Amino acid sequence: MRPAEDIAVEELTEDQARAELARLTEAIARANRAYHAEDAPEISDAAYDMLKRRNAAIEARFPALKRADSPSDQIGAEPSETFAKVRHAVRMLSLANAFDDAEVADFDARIRSFLNLPADAPLAYTAEPKIDGLSLSLRYERGILALAATRGDGETGENVTENARTIADIPQRLTGAPNTLPDILEVRGEVYMSHADFAALNDRQAAAGAKTFANPRNAAAGSLRQLDAAITAARPLRFFAYAWGEVSAPLADTQIGAVARLAGLGFSTNPLTTLCDGPDEMLEIYAKIEAQRAELGYDIDGVVYKVNDLGLQARLGFRASTPRWAIAHKFPAELAWTRLEKIEIQVGRTGALSPVARLHPVTVGGVVVSNATLHNEDYIAGRDSKGAEIRGGKDIRVGDWVQVYRAGDVIPKVADVDLSRRPVGAQPYEFPTKCPECGSDAIREEGDSARRCSGGLICPAQAVEKLKHFVSRAAFDIEGLGAKQIEMFFHDDLLPIREPADIFTLEARDAAAPLQKLKNRDGWGETSATNLFRAIDEKRRIPLNRLIFALGIRHVGEVAAQDLALHYGTWTSLTAAIDAARPAEQRHEQAEAALLAERQAAQHEGRRARITETRNAVWQADPPPPAAAVEAWDDLIGIDGIGATLAVSLISAFHQKAERASIDRLVAHLQIEKATRPVNQGSPVAGKTVVFTGSLEKMTRAEAKARAEALGAKVAGSVSARTDLLIAGPGAGSKAKKAAELGVETIDEDAWLALIGDG
Repeated sequence: MRPAEDIAVEELTEDQARAELARLTEAIARANRAYHAEDAPEISDAAYDMLKRRNAAIEARFPALKRADSPSDQIGAEPSETFAKVRHAVRMLSLANAFDDAEVADFDARIRSFLNLPADAPLAYTAEPKIDGLSLSLRYERGILALAATRGDGETGENVTENARTIADIPQRLTGAPNTLPDILEVRGEVYMSHADFAALNDRQAAAGAKTFANPRNAAAGSLRQLDAAITAARPLRFFAYAWGEVSAPLADTQIGAVARLAGLGFSTNPLTTLCDGPDEMLEIYAKIEAQRAELGYDIDGVVYKVNDLGLQARLGFRASTPRWAIAHKFPAELAWTRLEKIEIQVGRTGALSPVARLHPVTVGGVVVSNATLHNEDYIAGRDSKGAEIRGGKDIRVGDWVQVYRAGDVIPKVADVDLSRRPVGAQPYEFPTKCPECGSDAIREEGDSARRCSGGLICPAQAVEKLKHFVSRAAFDIEGLGAKQIEMFFHDDLLPIREPADIFTLEARDAAAPLQKLKNRDGWGETSATNLFRAIDEKRRIPLNRLIFALGIRHVGEVAAQDLALHYGTWTSLTAAIDAARPAEQRHEQAEAALLAERQAAQHEGRRARITETRNAVWQADPPPPAAAVEAWDDLIGIDGIGATLAVSLISAFHQKAERASIDRLVAHLQIEKATRPVNQGSPVAGKTVVFTGSLEKMTRAEAKARAEALGAKVAGSVSARTDLLIAGPGAGSKAKKAAELGVETIDEDAWLALIGDG
């Protein structure tokens, strides 16, 4: 099957989705470092948004695959070592994005669903231009500017106080009588540069023979992050305030009121900020702001909507890195036409064959594009995974003029074909049935949109991709050992890295090598070799969740790895549970296989009654599985977010002799950190496992789960002997019955709210 990056999100298998999320994470992290830390973006904002959007779409379709280092949970980039670090009292979050009108309507619908508000209930929002600049936090103590910090990674930023003092829009002292000023006020906003000031700055830079800037955002970021504040003072920077962090007292009851209060304290706020009621008015404001975009005199890349009521904002709370109560409606990306010069097949970590379009280079959204995804063989043929026509049934052929679209994919995708420009003699593309890397059969299983290499461990492409995943940012993240170096070492005959354990024996093998030590090779030196060995040594101690994710087991993404780590705590406990669950898992596989066969037969022969009989016959076959195996299996699939498919994949991986031996060789070199849940001091449910069942009447299920997790509780999806508390609403059924059988404490919603202090 073709590479995952070339496959539409709706057509990805779980294995492909996992591989694609790993690749997206690395690409977005690289873009973040270039943009936030180095002020030298490598891709356009539109291209970056495409990466983030594809990542979010995959996570939405496969929530269990969400990685521990998901870009959805990342904000900015790590602060530079050049500046002193500042830990934000309140995290500086990023915003989720919307790209069309339907997504704005969905945003409103999600808010109403979370708050249990009917569709016709009044719900006001603010709308304001999204400034394309550099986020900055200003801390005032008793009305005087005490600290200025960049966003950094959201938790820790860079101290740029002296530079910020040179910006005219930033007051050194808040306006108002001292007794009316808050003791603590952190104001958040955006540093930017106007178009006119940017042009004048570049003229001065060019005249002085100095570096010119690519765009106003780069100029603003580079100017604020100068080591010499005098340089910053000479740059025409501006600042818009629009939010706040830590405050000693509330600014107002509403978003619009709080922004007005900031203006009263001496800050510049955007005059286009508007109050609107519902999606229709939000979209009207969006259209008005977009129409004024070219005349504003500064760069914006969308419109930000926020729930106006601050009380509702507090109820809605936050996801890992974004607030639920706000969204950025981005301006559209661009399209371009170019010639398809070649179709190449890439083989991914799971053996998927992915077609990539090699294009005559064309500029799309400010970025030169030479590659695009072709998703899979169905997409090339002009049909979807169900056989229905797409693009009017037009297939894609080498030599075609194709339309390239950059709005959601790491590699842009081909959206359309111009048949009027098709070369004479162009032939339909024949998708390979053999792996181009190892020659093994490329098999497409029923129901799978991808064709996969059957070579397994003998396929070098799969082995290399697994190693790339192992060293990816969310996994071991070894400095100096990225995809490029993995390729080099994998094909090296003297110091090969063919499996993860080889990474941790590299230094010893290098020391024992009689010839061509690493430091003496092209592209390496003593310093770079020493740095690599040191970086590898630093990763011998690894958190349990990172190790689980790094193994690259199908269906086990970052979120699942974290859930498994928190549930079992230690590597020993995890492997013991997996080993114990194997007999039960085998029976589960047998039962599900037989069940599927009977279900298919029942569709044609009306034998649905035999489905349950078949399952029971398999599970009751002699000899019965040991009680410990059944308990281990039930415990595994009882983890919230860990289903039978993932459990079977996990157990199967650990029970394949070659793979288990490879894992054991790796673990022998590691110190695996125990996973512990953060303790929410003073919470009556911290550390407890709770289950919700039935209908909740005072809050939605999503709000109840978010509240419980914020208090340090673990929310499980099923009742087991490990459950501490069941919250049962009207309509509670089997879960309440099982809780009673197990003696699990059961309370109603009112009692739950009273317990957590919300009653």
